[in-house]
Amino acid sequence: MNSLAQKDKYKNYTPGMRIVVRDAEWVVRKSDPTADGGYLIECEGISELVRGKEGRFLTSIENDKEYSNSQIQILDPATTKLIEDKSPNYKDSLLYIEAMLRQRVPTDEHVHFGHKAAMDTLPFQLDPTITALKQPRQRILIADAVGLGKTLEAGILMSELIRRGKGKRILVLAVKSMLTQFQKEMWSRFSIPLTRLDSAGLQQVRNKIPTNHNPFHFYDKSIISIDTLKQDVEYRHYLEQAYWDIIVIDEAHNVAQRGSNSQRSRLAKLLSQRSDTLIMLSATPHDGKPESFASLMNMLDATAIANEKEYQHDDFSDKGLVIRRFKKDVKDQIAKDFPERDIQTVKAKASAVEEDVYRELTELNLTTLDKGRKASQLLRVTIEKALFSSPMACLSTVNNRVKKLEAKQDPDFEDDLISLKSFAQALERVSAEHFSKYQQLLTLISDKKAGFGWKPNKKDDRIVIFTESIPTLDFLHQQLQVDLGLKPEQIGCLKGQEMSDAELMQTVEEFGKEQSKLRLLVCSDVASEGINLHYLSHKMIHFDIPWSLMVFQQRNGRIDRYGQTQQPLIRYLVTTSENEKVRGDSRTSEVLIQKDEQAQKNIGDPSEFTGRFDQESEEEAVAEALVESFTSGEDILADIFGDFDDDSAKETGPMDSFLPDDVHVSDSTVETRELFSLFSSDIQFAEQALEYIKRNGQRIDFSKKDASTLALTVNNELEQRLKQLPPEVYPQDERFILTNSIDQMSLEIAAARGQQHAWPRKNYLWQLHPVMEWLNDKVLSAFGRHHAPLIRIPHKLDADKTAFVLNAIYPNRKSHPLINDWVVVNYVDGRFDTFETFEQFAETIDLKESKLSNPAKVDNTDDHQNLLKDAINKASEYFQVIRKEKESLIDAKLQAQVDALEALKAKRVKQLAFDFEQAGGIQQIVEDKKLKEQHRIEKLFDDYIQWIEDTMTTEKTPYIQLIAVFTGSEA
Repeated sequence: MNSLAQKDKYKNYTPGMRIVVRDAEWVVRKSDPTADGGYLIECEGISELVRGKEGRFLTSIENDKEYSNSQIQILDPATTKLIEDKSPNYKDSLLYIEAMLRQRVPTDEHVHFGHKAAMDTLPFQLDPTITALKQPRQRILIADAVGLGKTLEAGILMSELIRRGKGKRILVLAVKSMLTQFQKEMWSRFSIPLTRLDSAGLQQVRNKIPTNHNPFHFYDKSIISIDTLKQDVEYRHYLEQAYWDIIVIDEAHNVAQRGSNSQRSRLAKLLSQRSDTLIMLSATPHDGKPESFASLMNMLDATAIANEKEYQHDDFSDKGLVIRRFKKDVKDQIAKDFPERDIQTVKAKASAVEEDVYRELTELNLTTLDKGRKASQLLRVTIEKALFSSPMACLSTVNNRVKKLEAKQDPDFEDDLISLKSFAQALERVSAEHFSKYQQLLTLISDKKAGFGWKPNKKDDRIVIFTESIPTLDFLHQQLQVDLGLKPEQIGCLKGQEMSDAELMQTVEEFGKEQSKLRLLVCSDVASEGINLHYLSHKMIHFDIPWSLMVFQQRNGRIDRYGQTQQPLIRYLVTTSENEKVRGDSRTSEVLIQKDEQAQKNIGDPSEFTGRFDQESEEEAVAEALVESFTSGEDILADIFGDFDDDSAKETGPMDSFLPDDVHVSDSTVETRELFSLFSSDIQFAEQALEYIKRNGQRIDFSKKDASTLALTVNNELEQRLKQLPPEVYPQDERFILTNSIDQMSLEIAAARGQQHAWPRKNYLWQLHPVMEWLNDKVLSAFGRHHAPLIRIPHKLDADKTAFVLNAIYPNRKSHPLINDWVVVNYVDGRFDTFETFEQFAETIDLKESKLSNPAKVDNTDDHQNLLKDAINKASEYFQVIRKEKESLIDAKLQAQVDALEALKAKRVKQLAFDFEQAGGIQQIVEDKKLKEQHRIEKLFDDYIQWIEDTMTTEKTPYIQLIAVFTGSEA
């Protein structure tokens, strides 16, 4: 062991300690002994040039003069040098103290920050954050109903965690049509700059970096489609080598395990192990299969479920893994932001040509196919469903069947082919003129008395039309342009596989822009998930009726959602026929419409009564009922959808095990707390910080537009700082317009939709904005490294009184603060007097409101410098008491967590034994498999218990920092 390593042996590089390495200041996150007697120190940069960067240093190298010009310097708070502040009214000191306050990390379970985002936060939207903060790690499924604002709720939780130092690296997975929308919401309202890594964006990153570098290390905060990730095997290797603080999975039902070969599910499972925080979003998170929902729960908490096929409410209802509310649960809070929808069914009487088609359908003779009666009936139902969409959709279905039969080259099907081709000819005779539902659509759109009286010249009156059939969509897209006299740019469409992610996002964005000429949007059900279409539209037409109540919810939720300012007008088009059989089947559509509205008013989630939890199973049930029955649609659906007014009919679903007995909806902001500040607003702090920069000789161009708005031109230093921002959010003219007014920001977000750029020109000014983070760093360097200001206020304190303001951080074993407290140590005539909180001290001397006069005549800090070591010792005693008090509370929670995990582990091992008792096969092989699985379970639980202990155990030694010294002495 060399002499330097020998010296290192007696040093203690405690997590939270500040050190200087290579002329930059770092905070120690972790230190591990090395074989040569030194340490490997893992750090995070805190001085301006290295802020947020991670560093790993070997003390045996850094402290060796042969390799390094300067040794590692431990910043001992007792040696902090006091500096007389000569700035007018002690402005520099107040800015410096405020900057330190803004680094103070909340460590309790209250919401301190997220609720201050650029939105009119409603109490119920805080519940996911409140629930998550009560857990040792924040892993939650937000399963609120369509349109209630799950994206905003995720943003509140993310910004709260960022403010707590737990959100430096973020990865968001979204469906490709949602990438831009999610990215824009996070930036506009929360100042979270997500770089969009669509297929083109990812390639651009790879072009910028060396071949063997990980593209996911290039940006700290990014958003990507999970389908983009699953397409390239290479990405899996990169993902396995990357780690994030927060991962968000939007529309999480898409990553549930369905079968053994789900690429999305495997990818999501991998990612769930690559972050401490996991936030899942889905209005329809379950498909009725316990194993499928269990796969999501196991991503959130791998210890949660012993038996994936059967789990009980009592085991999980208090784990806080799922939060779920419906419109009816929060109706009192959302009344003004969620107007009641106006729903009408519009009937079109079938034309004579259509009646001929219906007659041919009911008389369709499929001799060979009818030998397999059920298969034949299912074909008839499929044809009929397509016909209920449009003759064009039905013709496509029939022609596809004809091609398949012709490919068989089987003479037995010759008669069936003749029948189908004859039916196809009948369908071809139904032109747009004879297509009654389409003619009714034209009336509904244009007629003032019988419809909307819509004209394409109004910017804020746009229409959404849904159909589940692509041939119907193509027909509508082409024919509506002709019959409504629309220009090509006035009508658009959204359809899944035929459009790239960039095309989908561009169309959605154009539909929400006031400046855009797009007025009418024809959508397939690819547009029914998550997309916001309500900004300039409150009119929706269902051209065909889905056989799934879940699709009803998703479709209507595009315009009937939080933030809609006008009453949603929703119209369902249904064709009526004289043909008794067709009339009975079309009644199915009317009953589905009624059931959807009944579900919305009474229960929120129709699956709770139907026992069918996904679109496919609902559609299959309706199809099978039509195959088996020749009675009315109402009778057919009675058994499927039951009575939504009858609570006794409620089904039990897999989610119920994870939901509390009662739906809790916060009706006030009682769980929020205010972060203490010396400034009345962020704009005041920003303005004074910019004045400080200017006062100290750095060129900076800024101006105050009004009481809540600043304009700032980017200088070279700030440009370097912001070079990793997504290009969409960086101002093209190099000038930021910053406002801390939520009202202004809301207007700006709305106005941006009317501009070609479609991103708000103004930015929300709060602590998370990159400009504000830069200002904070600039102010922190006001007095130099390891220096603190001495503030003389004889008009506020007695001449013999001195107050030392100190901060202490007790990290956990993972180096995150568990305790972050401030104290003021008071001295009278050189002797210790009392402790008080900084808030109490600031109130006593009126530090927030009054101006502090600064004579700036004295330059003698010796007396106060000599007291500093004693003040540090006194503060250490104070903080140890605080630590013991908080540790006793933490230990109780820790023990409860460990006990619960041990009980779950025992239950899972017991379940394992039971499962293998039932298994057949060679005894030795079965025993080997059982032993292997038992070891896996034990390791899983042991790792999680270790994680809990590391997270909830405080280090015994705090890092103490001197913030400032106040004195009443003038000399």
